[in-house]
Amino acid sequence: MRNAFITARLTRSARVIVKTLLVAIATVTFYFTSDLALPQTAAAYPFWAQQTYPETPREPTGRIVCANCHLAAKPTDVEVPQSVLPDTVFKAVVKIPYDTSLQQVGADGSKVGLNVGAVLMLPEGFKIAPEDRISEELKEEVGDTFFQPYSEEKDNVIIVGPLPGEQYQEIVFPVLSPNPATDKNIHFGKYSVHVGGNRGRGQVYPTGEKSNNSVYNASATGTISKIAKEEDGDGNVKYVVSIQSESGEVVKETIPLGPELIVSEGQAVKSGDALTSNPNVGGFGQQDAEIVLQDASRVQWMIAFIALVMLAQVMLVLKKKQVEKVQAAEMNF
Repeated sequence: MRNAFITARLTRSARVIVKTLLVAIATVTFYFTSDLALPQTAAAYPFWAQQTYPETPREPTGRIVCANCHLAAKPTDVEVPQSVLPDTVFKAVVKIPYDTSLQQVGADGSKVGLNVGAVLMLPEGFKIAPEDRISEELKEEVGDTFFQPYSEEKDNVIIVGPLPGEQYQEIVFPVLSPNPATDKNIHFGKYSVHVGGNRGRGQVYPTGEKSNNSVYNASATGTISKIAKEEDGDGNVKYVVSIQSESGEVVKETIPLGPELIVSEGQAVKSGDALTSNPNVGGFGQQDAEIVLQDASRVQWMIAFIALVMLAQVMLVLKKKQVEKVQAAEMNF
């Protein structure tokens, strides 16, 4: 009886182990096959900055590195409070406006809607507020936005995206201010906030290669001898433009599907001339702001000082009235 019980128990344990292994194998298989079959290259742009610039997304010149791939300049705005108190939650709103009727060129050459993304560089000590500190009203404004720290060492730098542009032209960040009473590295005073906002895909990959969301130019002067439409082993369609230079050498320009050709066979071109139209409808913008970490006691002392000044002014007016009455009585006497 005891042996039968032990055997049954071992059988159940074996089934659990086998089931767990099957689920793990299925998960890993799905993960890799989905990435290979349906690659999400257009959805990875915020993370390229992390890989290429691991220390900080802001260059010594003040430019945020997203501008290296997103070449067009577009407006971006940020709203933060003028001053905040220690250990309080406030919201920073990044606005990324654009015409929602526009469509961009997707990685496969088709027309798709624009995505948006943002990077918010807060002062040291500031960070995204934990969920239990965010009010219900603020949670509704934030929505399902996922905030990711730029690195493990820099939780004050947050990136968001890509997100559907039609729904997220305004991104609300719930921010928790630091407390100098508990962190001696934090001091009261004025701090800078840097924001970058992007809409649409980039024109250059971090490797330096152009994407299909860019203008392609002739690299040689000559005459276009042939325009061929080819398909590679992965099924991607591309154009090969052959330019015959004056020396007789043939230079081939490979253009992916997406930008429209604006040249034809037999046309003379110069080095640097555009071979395609500019398909880009997005762009990147950045803005700087300032925020003051205010000491509550300073505010109280300021209010007390203002009240004292007002009281002194009232007393001076009353004293002046009293003197005028005395002078009037002496004159009548």
